[in-house]
Amino acid sequence: MEKVLVLIVGAGPSGLAVAACLSQLSIPYRIVEREDCSASLWRKHTYDRLKLHLAKEFCELPHMSYPSDTPTYIPKEQFVRYVDAYVDHFNIFPKYSTSVESCKYDEVSNCWDVMAHDKVTGLVTEYIARFLVVATGENSEGIIPQIPGLDDFPGEVIHSSSYKSWNNYAGKEVLVIGCGNSGMEIAYDLASHGVETSMVVRSPVHVMTIGLINFGMKLVSWSLPVNFVDFILVTFANIRFGDLSKYGIVRPNMGPLLLKAKTGRSAVIDVGTVELIKKGAIKVLGPISCIRGDYVEFEDGKNCHFDSIVFATGYKSTANRWLKNGESLLNDNGMPKREFPNHWKGENGLYCVGLAMRGLAGISCDAKNVAADIKSIVDSMGPF
Repeated sequence: MEKVLVLIVGAGPSGLAVAACLSQLSIPYRIVEREDCSASLWRKHTYDRLKLHLAKEFCELPHMSYPSDTPTYIPKEQFVRYVDAYVDHFNIFPKYSTSVESCKYDEVSNCWDVMAHDKVTGLVTEYIARFLVVATGENSEGIIPQIPGLDDFPGEVIHSSSYKSWNNYAGKEVLVIGCGNSGMEIAYDLASHGVETSMVVRSPVHVMTIGLINFGMKLVSWSLPVNFVDFILVTFANIRFGDLSKYGIVRPNMGPLLLKAKTGRSAVIDVGTVELIKKGAIKVLGPISCIRGDYVEFEDGKNCHFDSIVFATGYKSTANRWLKNGESLLNDNGMPKREFPNHWKGENGLYCVGLAMRGLAGISCDAKNVAADIKSIVDSMGPF
């Protein structure tokens, strides 16, 4: 058994940010991580060509800027180096390969009773924590929707978190399901290297340039109304891309920044995918009806052969699998019950960081709020 003041579950950017903020306030903590490294999603489950879609000033973790020579839009490898430097700078020592199996609040001790399994040694440690921070992220597990016949598809089926590059797909016919940033960028990576590529677009989506989104973020930071900024962005995007509905891509009624704030759905940052769609190098298809062998049937009656399917269908939180008594903070989907900016605090010393669907900027804000709140409580309480 180990008695700790603060237990942080997860050593991705969210958990590391909390650890750094607590260190700045001289508050002791313990951080556990189920994988064998920090920021495992970035290291192990992202495609090779990934870059941060927002300018670096919107993507810093608390209390540490990027090096002066960092490019405006940071490549995956450079972001991972920044994370490693962050861990070293704040002397963060996560307990890796440690999976939290259960967690419940003890009304007698007024503490969280956490059982964690060391996947290397097989040992189980019981943590008694006054404060618990859920930092396991909104992207804890990839979602693959149920489609009739999918289990009998003879080709490769993967989630986008397992996709690395086009090299494994030369000479194949590939279907990318999903039209968010991952789906659009994977489709581009495949098609731009000559892979026969189709993409399923099931719902409306905003397509923007990376410059437009960052221009919009700056306008909002200058206190311009979001609706007005959205109008500007959509106007310029329509000039840039034209009417994409003829290619099967329809814009949502709500503007891109408001949509992100209300639902967490991001605009797609075009990396050249639209041009390949217009040229016919990427075929846009509608919703799927079923799969029969290596043929996919669509609701509009089309029937197409594919060798591989990549599901770029998003992620989900898995916090509710191990967290009990978390009803004050999280809903049935493991996401905050309350809307931003009041989403991060529950009852009995329970907090969450990185679940507001606001990227790295949201993580930084959450971490600072959580650390400051814990500090105020610690200063008013007796010895632990």
